[in-house]
Amino acid sequence: MEAFLALAKALADETRVRALMALRQRELCLCQLIELLGLAPSTISKHMSLLKQAGLVVSRKQGRWVHYRLAPAFDATVRVAQEWTLEALARAPVVRQDAKRLRAILRLDPTELCRKQCV
Repeated sequence: MEAFLALAKALADETRVRALMALRQRELCLCQLIELLGLAPSTISKHMSLLKQAGLVVSRKQGRWVHYRLAPAFDATVRVAQEWTLEALARAPVVRQDAKRLRAILRLDPTELCRKQCV
């Protein structure tokens, strides 16, 4: 029951769903997610923590950067939730806009992004 409720909570917020959709094709560092979603680093970190607790994403630390990617869906419930979310929202206007913005963000130097966000 707790795992299901964690999944439902994680998917019940537009910012978290947008982050999940941004990760559907690649790993992203926290700085890139902050730039994409336009929220404070602490806010994005909290959102990513909830996605991680739900088993939807995993993270790895490399130096000063934290990178996120979709979690391998070993649990059937997580796999179904991931598939449903990714399929249902693939053509949503905000997801398409995010994809366009993300292409521009990926051309930026992550070090510069991080520096800009820490000021």
